[in-house]
Amino acid sequence: MQGTKLEIPLWLAKGLHDSKRRIISVELPKIYKEAWRTVFSADATVVDLHKLGPYYYGFGSQLLNFDNPENPEIAQTLLQTFISRFRHIMDSSQNAYNEDTSVLVARLDELERALFQAGQKGLNDFQCWEKGQASQITASSLVQNYGKRKFPEMDG
Repeated sequence: MQGTKLEIPLWLAKGLHDSKRRIISVELPKIYKEAWRTVFSADATVVDLHKLGPYYYGFGSQLLNFDNPENPEIAQTLLQTFISRFRHIMDSSQNAYNEDTSVLVARLDELERALFQAGQKGLNDFQCWEKGQASQITASSLVQNYGKRKFPEMDG
């Protein structure tokens, strides 16, 4: 029935979305609305993203697939939130050696948690190498794959 509000999974909303036929319209979750965008622009580092939406960045970027006049502001807020929180996350991951990090990661989105863990792994690997506990230094998989790539001839 027209005007009925339903909560449906994102994948279903994406499947039903058709900008020409207007089968559905999507209401933004509160965390992506203007009031929360104002909070993020004031100080994004204090927000408990895990509590509000553990996939804040991923879900927010998926919302941009729908025709919403607020999309430019949502995209800008996602980017600025990530930028403002990134340094704090990496600094925390580098300065928390052999500590309980559960408090540090409790407020992080899942993407941020993965970044924190990558920072911790890098720090731990470096500490082992510095103490002479690393048996062998190996090339990064990125460097190894770089040599395997075939680049097309450049036309000059």
